[in-house]
Amino acid sequence: MKKLAFLALALPLTATAVEFVDNSTPDIAKVELGKLLFHDKILSGNKNISCATCHHALADTGDGLSLPIGEGGVGLGVTRDTGTGADAVHERVPRNAPPVFMLGSTEVTRIFHDGRIEGDPTYPSGFKSPAGGDLPNNLENIVAVQAMFPVTSSAEMAGQSGENPVADATSVGNLAGPGGVWELLADRLRAIPEYEARFNAVFGISAADITYAHAANAIAAFEIDAWRADNSPWDAYKAGNYQAFSKDEKKGKKLFFGKAGCSECHSGEIFSDMEFHAIAMPQIGPGKGHGIGDIDGNGVGREDFGRGGETGVQNDMYAFRTPILRNVALTAPYGHAGAYDTLEEVVRHHLDPVASLWAYDCHSQPVMPSRADLDAIDCVVMDSSELVQKIADAASDYEPVSLSDKQVDRLVAFLHTLTDKGNIDLRSDVPRSVPSGLTLAE
Repeated sequence: MKKLAFLALALPLTATAVEFVDNSTPDIAKVELGKLLFHDKILSGNKNISCATCHHALADTGDGLSLPIGEGGVGLGVTRDTGTGADAVHERVPRNAPPVFMLGSTEVTRIFHDGRIEGDPTYPSGFKSPAGGDLPNNLENIVAVQAMFPVTSSAEMAGQSGENPVADATSVGNLAGPGGVWELLADRLRAIPEYEARFNAVFGISAADITYAHAANAIAAFEIDAWRADNSPWDAYKAGNYQAFSKDEKKGKKLFFGKAGCSECHSGEIFSDMEFHAIAMPQIGPGKGHGIGDIDGNGVGREDFGRGGETGVQNDMYAFRTPILRNVALTAPYGHAGAYDTLEEVVRHHLDPVASLWAYDCHSQPVMPSRADLDAIDCVVMDSSELVQKIADAASDYEPVSLSDKQVDRLVAFLHTLTDKGNIDLRSDVPRSVPSGLTLAE
């Protein structure tokens, strides 16, 4: 037995079973360019927010909030507020800022909570997206496609109509045309000598040929390289190092793949089937404009139909893409609207989704900065028994699972084994400065 234990400890630390779209051979110059672009506020309409604001290395590629505080907010992570005066945010971003870990896995076939970006060979670009046929044809992977869209959102990065040309283009849906969002941002990059030199070195193009699609490809290269999460105790265990797990973690693994039923949806190397499931997640915040239009007297729907909002199919109502569980212990809050602040809370929700939905306290559980007008909107859905019942009905097929408190603890312990220890300290993923000269401070 001692000899067998020694051999197990001597085995490699990782199974390296995850395949990545860059074949694990990143272009270092492209990665560095993407790192700068990801943190540069030059890509926002009012030059006051970057991709990193809501997906920061110091917040484990998220922001730690139930719902993001986008364009107009001040501060980083859980300290971010809603801003002041005319520059203050107009609304909360409707959905939780998803973590960026493992997006470069070849198993990632859909992006965003409702999967509105996915591979589709019937489109010239090879991808189905909100841009339709306007999406550029030179995007290298689905991660680059995703990087095209936060800059087109008024709440996230563009700003409000009348504040800047990017916001004006966004307000009329001009993404790819002359004077469109992507062209305006490319113009900004062309005017910065360091970016001109870096785009030339990476893509072999002159300033006149720089497009926002090139920027998106570089941002994707950075995200894929920096935020892999495939060297965890789970990977060591799969490689044969059975000493990588404690007894409780092994028992939690058995529950995950057995009685708790987690692996029915959280499957594959990234622990997601990339499908959509309605599991009665609480709906907080401004919603996506779906459903009853006058429930709070503002003529705006406050529901979020999830995949159903994209497809119009009844069976897709209130269904959201199965999240990737790699590094899940680092990426609270959880759910499409960030309803649950701890891993234990969201695990318990999965055991009996409908009961958990009805027990949810929208006025105390979310983690968000308070502002009276925003607070008045946040719980419109959860304060309506009619709307809560609709969410519950969509999840009526789920059978509750009974686990003891000790079993829940073991299940949570197993989920911690999916944490790549190399992702605990991500300070080196933040540059000291960016070519635009804009501040990195939030």
